[in-house]
Amino acid sequence: MWKWIIIPGILYMILFCVGMYFFWNSSDDAVARLSAFIGIDRWLHHKQNAFLSFIFVMGGIMVRLILVFFYFSLFKYLFLIIGSPLFAYLSEKTEAIIEGREFPFSFSQLTKDMVRGIRVALRNSLWQTVYTISILILSFFPLVGWITPVISMSVECYYYGFSMLDYSCERHKLSPSESLAFIGKRRGLAIGNGLMFYLMHFIPFVGWVLAPSYAVVAATISLYHQNLE
Repeated sequence: MWKWIIIPGILYMILFCVGMYFFWNSSDDAVARLSAFIGIDRWLHHKQNAFLSFIFVMGGIMVRLILVFFYFSLFKYLFLIIGSPLFAYLSEKTEAIIEGREFPFSFSQLTKDMVRGIRVALRNSLWQTVYTISILILSFFPLVGWITPVISMSVECYYYGFSMLDYSCERHKLSPSESLAFIGKRRGLAIGNGLMFYLMHFIPFVGWVLAPSYAVVAATISLYHQNLE
């Protein structure tokens, strides 16, 4: 399966690097403009209080991290939609290898998996956007806002892992509502899958290339011995 892992992985790595470079620069400008609009810098200069300055500097960092997570989630769902045929194929191929059987390619099944993957990605992106906006508002509050990156990261991991696990659920004829209930009872599994996807981004280049496809393979293996009927 290497050609189905390496080639899309290289494309993902290029898009990820370019996207993060431009977004990080634009997020700096957005935070600076917001700070100037609210007048935080002038107020802090007037107060000349080191503790208050520290609080608001930390708040700015938290806001920037939330914005990065939000951008990454949108980028991730765009890639999930574009790559849904590949991810559906990898999931089926992985299960066929585990069972030691030939992989009978079915265009109709692949189409169903692809449509289902796109629908799930769109649904998850909508709900995650709602949660992210709520978390972003919370991040403006001093001290309390410092935990928002952890909350945002957990939400990110869950919804990404959900998308990866759903390919197996669809293949075993679970409806979207049944899949939601099934994965909802296994939130730790979904979060764990998404967390490993993000942790692989700490391995430059190699991790970026392998992360998307390995998440699909890991999700398929993790659900193989569970009762999906």
